[in-house]
Amino acid sequence: MPNFLENIFAQLKRAEGRVVLREIRGEQFVSLTGGELLDQVQRVRGYLRRSGLQPGDRCALLAANSVRWAAFDVALMAEGAIVVPLYSRQAPAELAAMMKDCQPRFLFVGDAAFGEGIAQAWPEALPRVLFEDALQQPASPGLVPNTPNPRGDSDLVTIIYTSGTSGEPKGVCLNVGNITHMISCATERLDQLMGETHEPDRVFHYLPFNFAASWIVLLTYLTRESVLTLSTDLNRLTDEIRLASPHYFLNVPTLLERVRRGVEEALSKRPAMIRSLFEKARDAWQRLHVGRGRALDALWLAIGRKVIFGKIKERFGGHLRTLICGSAPLSPETQQFFLTLGIPVLQGYGLTETTGICTLDDPRLPVEPGCVGTAISGIEMKISENEEIVVRGPHIFPGYWNRPEETARVLQDGWFHTGDQGEVNVRGNWRISGRIKNLIILNSGHNIAPEPVEEKIARLLPAVQQVVVVGNGRGYLCALVTGRVERAGVQAALDAVNPELPHYRQIRNFTVIPEGFTIENGLLTVNGKLRRSAINARYASEINAMYDVKGVREAASGTLA
Repeated sequence: MPNFLENIFAQLKRAEGRVVLREIRGEQFVSLTGGELLDQVQRVRGYLRRSGLQPGDRCALLAANSVRWAAFDVALMAEGAIVVPLYSRQAPAELAAMMKDCQPRFLFVGDAAFGEGIAQAWPEALPRVLFEDALQQPASPGLVPNTPNPRGDSDLVTIIYTSGTSGEPKGVCLNVGNITHMISCATERLDQLMGETHEPDRVFHYLPFNFAASWIVLLTYLTRESVLTLSTDLNRLTDEIRLASPHYFLNVPTLLERVRRGVEEALSKRPAMIRSLFEKARDAWQRLHVGRGRALDALWLAIGRKVIFGKIKERFGGHLRTLICGSAPLSPETQQFFLTLGIPVLQGYGLTETTGICTLDDPRLPVEPGCVGTAISGIEMKISENEEIVVRGPHIFPGYWNRPEETARVLQDGWFHTGDQGEVNVRGNWRISGRIKNLIILNSGHNIAPEPVEEKIARLLPAVQQVVVVGNGRGYLCALVTGRVERAGVQAALDAVNPELPHYRQIRNFTVIPEGFTIENGLLTVNGKLRRSAINARYASEINAMYDVKGVREAASGTLA
């Protein structure tokens, strides 16, 4: 069976005269046909050969998403190099630490400023090459074959550095077999979604290619008959999505939550008649969805979709079939919100170590809000000790770069220990409940996963940016709440949530922090996850204050109970 690189080259040749990849520049598209993209790939391969690159050499790739990024990535893999994709928004010191770890031979950059930042953090850094400089080299038809170098399933293709929520990032190694299997699984789901459509997939993409799932879908698109449109300005996402008019695209929960809040805020300013229609249509859908429809529900839903829901859906263009979401749990309310609009959101779950994906909703079946779908083909998943999800199959990584002890800790008897807690229902749908390493152990011995409690509170506080539950080794739980929120509002949310929880999971005190946690202030990972250890260290005094005599007295008085 051909590997994924051979499939990409074959598809680009078939699409020689058809647009396969394009960038949005303002209101215009800058497009490449399959033949033009393949020409860029071959030019880069010629440059690599003249530069003396050898199979197995590591090469770092640092740039924002672009057509050229895709060309360099494919060219490096075709020449047998091990690609190290880096995040252009990450701090130069962190990027330098990753490169010191893997010692790449070249650093290819899309912008000279990226290379300069690395040089300041690592003066003895490796040679830097601008995308433009390599692409301006003459074509070398006699030097470069028309096919990728032969590669075995065990050959390493990439080292992707994980975001490091509690410690230094680790380099996850992925091989040809991992990626070939994962692309076949992703293709299976997309075939189920598109059905008998006889037109190329229209796809939009804004997530950085250095993330495993984002990169896997890029490679999948390149093996399919697709037209992939790349975002070039995150500040214009709404306009870009409308221009691209995609059938589907990959998302993170942050964007979908933002869309929902924006719509709800806009509706709150509309006339009472419109607000009432929205609420009646929404409530009608929810009753019909669970088989408890009333006499006029179908009518209210039809009117709501024509007057309100359809206009919201039009913002995504005229071709949208579904949204795909991963990287973190999406709130059931937001998933239901999009279902009400007539837009199913397919959820997926996976880690870099699992080549990006373990589960994904089947687009032929009704989605189950709060779940992340069923296991993809060819893999096994089960619950181990402490409700930990363990996985095995051809998508499991061979190990971390230069970290044999870490590899041995997570790979045991052929099973990869994800560190995630979860459960699976009778329909085979998985639900993720939290991270084992995030467990809070009170001095009473109670073990508490903070994520479900945080999610409950955040749902009631639309203006909140983050909720972080703390209390490890303490007698009760407290919370840090970020954003422009009033204490009275937070208290009201706790008064609503606490009675639903057992006493040891109730939040007894809280502190409001106006400044949100961000990548730039070092309190979020590059894909938006909380750096809990860094947060606990940064706000140690605020946390301690919640547990001092005054805090204990307030909690005991019932003010915060």
